[in-house]
Amino acid sequence: MNGARADSVTSPAAYSVPTGVLGLYGPVESPAPGTLPLRGDLAHIALAGRHLAAHYVIPEIRTLGLSGADLRLLPHEDSEVLLTLPAGARFEVLDRAGEWIWGCLGPEGPSGYCRVGELAEKTGGA
Repeated sequence: MNGARADSVTSPAAYSVPTGVLGLYGPVESPAPGTLPLRGDLAHIALAGRHLAAHYVIPEIRTLGLSGADLRLLPHEDSEVLLTLPAGARFEVLDRAGEWIWGCLGPEGPSGYCRVGELAEKTGGA
């Protein structure tokens, strides 16, 4: 899955908290790791009502820095690289732990871990 195109991951996104009653009806197949932005403890807000998680997160939309980033399955340097993301690509941050961030390219994935230092500096209102 290496070599994502920058234009496919730089369009803006807006997410909001769903209205009404959310519920799951019947069994839901668990996605493979690295696909949907879903972990046992949290999930992308766009997955509410489709997948069960303890918490749903509205992502912080960020941009990758000049070197881009390797999207990894786990927050370890020796973890499998799922995708090489280009410089300037949009990345939706869902969680931060130490030097690692967990996020995705969008609510349909892929999802994984990058280093915090691979994000571009925030500018203006970003």
